[in-house]
Amino acid sequence: MTPSSSSATSTQHLRVEGGEIGFDVAGKGPLLLLVPGMGELRSSYRHLAPLLVAAGYRVATADLRGHGDSSAGFDAYGDVPTASDIAALIRHLGAPAVIVGNSMAAGAAVIVAAEHPELVSGLVLVGPFVRTPPNQSAMAALMFRMLMARPWAVAAWNAYLPTLYSGQKPADFEAYRATMIRALRRPGYARAFRLTTRTDHLDAERSLARVTAPALVVMGDADPDFADPAAEATWIAETLHGTAVMVEDAGHYPQSQRPERTADAILAFLREGVDRA
Repeated sequence: MTPSSSSATSTQHLRVEGGEIGFDVAGKGPLLLLVPGMGELRSSYRHLAPLLVAAGYRVATADLRGHGDSSAGFDAYGDVPTASDIAALIRHLGAPAVIVGNSMAAGAAVIVAAEHPELVSGLVLVGPFVRTPPNQSAMAALMFRMLMARPWAVAAWNAYLPTLYSGQKPADFEAYRATMIRALRRPGYARAFRLTTRTDHLDAERSLARVTAPALVVMGDADPDFADPAAEATWIAETLHGTAVMVEDAGHYPQSQRPERTADAILAFLREGVDRA
């Protein structure tokens, strides 16, 4: 079994400039593309994706470049390169798609929606970083950069990760965490992870005003990445003329912490805001 795959799906690869992106596809119906956050595997959607497939959607999950089943020899990482990969995947799979992006991938999804509106029928932004959080100090950003510097980046991420799962953890959290850390320890992947942590969200924030696709923000009410998760979710939703849903007892990863609640919010959005459009 590869780092991100499951017994129900098989890994495919799409060649893009500089390497390959690993992904899988299940189900039939309108296309949903699920992209995880920095340091995570596409199997962070392992509990959510089957619920969306059962509801009648074609669900693709993709690894970030330098993560999971994607290759780790790219020259660039972060929001803008991820946006390029997402656009290439949607073209490959058949546009348009609803992009479900977690954390950093939410910022990349916003860039795609702004630059290639014909590819995007909707946005679901989960625990989204679409700007530098307004209450984040320069010192905090510097400390995170130092924490994720070599040679201790993977060990630091392993120790830090449980704090991002504040609230209810998935029953299989420890097994998933071990798989993720093994994947990061392969040759070349720790370097890719370190480079990914250096991204900023300036391009995502500049793109917000140009997004016309329907948008849903899903935020864990205990997300420790934001001083006030509800305020950040509301600001993003209002900026995108969309809606926000707060997921109780969840941190930065409601897709795996509270998958049923997250699925309910996404499916309601798809029925009311996308499928009728």
